[in-house]
Amino acid sequence: MSRKIIQNALINSGATAFYIIGVVSLIYYVPKILGLDKVPDNFLMPVVMLLLFVISAAITGSLVFGRPILWYLDGKKREAVMLLCWTLVFLIITTVFLVPVIYLAS
Repeated sequence: MSRKIIQNALINSGATAFYIIGVVSLIYYVPKILGLDKVPDNFLMPVVMLLLFVISAAITGSLVFGRPILWYLDGKKREAVMLLCWTLVFLIITTVFLVPVIYLAS
């Protein structure tokens, strides 16, 4: 097993986690900082949330699947599958680590 694959997987999963933390932090803290007590109730709010969802899916999809797809297309099929698997393993580990942290922090 290549050290490069594990390093790339750790970077991919870390970047994905930091992106998710950043987006959620913005959604959670910006209204509090700006003193917005209520969410606007109009047609544009669901549109903005759906656009944010699509953009986030594209960004996280490229972080998780981008390099494995490129490697697969370059003929490095085993390495591509290993990178994808290790990236998912690190994301699962991050999720499992954060669940008890949520309960301990509340």
